[in-house]
Amino acid sequence: MEMEVGGGGVEVEKGVMRVLLVDDSPVDRRVAQLLLSSDSCAGSFHVIAVDSAKKAMEFLGLKDGKEQAIDMVLTDYCMPEMTGYDLLKAIKALNPLKPIPVIVMSSEDEPQRISRCLNAGAEDYIVKPLQSKDVQRLRNCSTARPKPNKAVPNRKLLAPLLPPSAAGAAASPSGRRASLAGVAMVLHSSSVELSHYFPLLLKLVVLVYALLCVGELLHRWSSGGGCSLSVRWCA
Repeated sequence: MEMEVGGGGVEVEKGVMRVLLVDDSPVDRRVAQLLLSSDSCAGSFHVIAVDSAKKAMEFLGLKDGKEQAIDMVLTDYCMPEMTGYDLLKAIKALNPLKPIPVIVMSSEDEPQRISRCLNAGAEDYIVKPLQSKDVQRLRNCSTARPKPNKAVPNRKLLAPLLPPSAAGAAASPSGRRASLAGVAMVLHSSSVELSHYFPLLLKLVVLVYALLCVGELLHRWSSGGGCSLSVRWCA
């Protein structure tokens, strides 16, 4: 959706971001309007366009105190009479507790200018012309809630019901592979420990068997007499 500024309030569908576009260049203003109104944006933006920062202040009610409901201001930096930087400071001073998000646009990618705008409270700084890759950046800066999508299982809600290993495995195939690798490492370490103690266990078994044999010989010696036993041994 797009419109030029006029009287009256702005009423749009719930979830649609109301963008006040401020740019003195008709070409750049039109490019931004066409992009935000294109099918790729799926009606996510309602654009109100003005050609000066003063008109933006009038629309926002910064002069007469009648504040307009706007989710985001997208303003050019270089404009006559009143710059986008001045408009940014005025908007942030309007309601310090809940300021309107402001994104500054400029054809010049100057680090000092970018730092100046961000320090003044700008949510982002975009180099003109506005492109499709910048749309998501605008969405991230807007205070409007996105349109609800189809319900999908919430892994964050399911995670407390599962043990940590199961929750991690359910998150992604890589998580399942990591869990299996952990189990394999535990089994491998257990087998290494058993192989380390196996010779000792074998010696213990042989010692027990030898003691049993000696006990059996002593039992026969005591029951059958020492002579008979010695004869048997000689035989």
